[in-house]
Formats: sequence, C-alpha cells, structure tokens
Amino acid sequence: MDQTLIRVPEVARLLSLSVSHTYELIAQGVLPSVRLGKSVRVPVKDLEASIDRLRRCAPGGTHARC
Repeated sequence: MDQTLIRVPEVARLLSLSVSHTYELIAQGVLPSVRLGKSVRVPVKDLEASIDRLRRCAPGGTHARC
C-alpha cells in the first residue's frame, strides 16, 4: 500500500531541504499539511500537486503563488 500521508522529515528529504525550512514552507501555506494531534503530515497527492504548481507558476523554482 502506498503512503497517503508522509512525515515532514521525509518531505524534506524528498525535496532536498532542511526540516526547519520545510516547516516554514508549511507555515507559509506553500506546502499543504494535515495535523493529527501534535503530529504534522503532508498528503502525498497534495505535495505532488504543489510541486506541479510551483513548476508552472514560478519560473526558476521560486515560491511565488499564482
């Protein structure tokens, strides 16, 4: 079974970012997240959609919203 939600450190690893920067992107709303009690998880499908959106909307990989 594929994972539906992944932990922030795994997201950071996949994106080659630090864990703290990944949490910043979540706080800014750039990356989607789900809170389960004190835990933060990122839905895989939403992460993939966010990456696609950033590719389309932000030439050079900046974090501009569109």
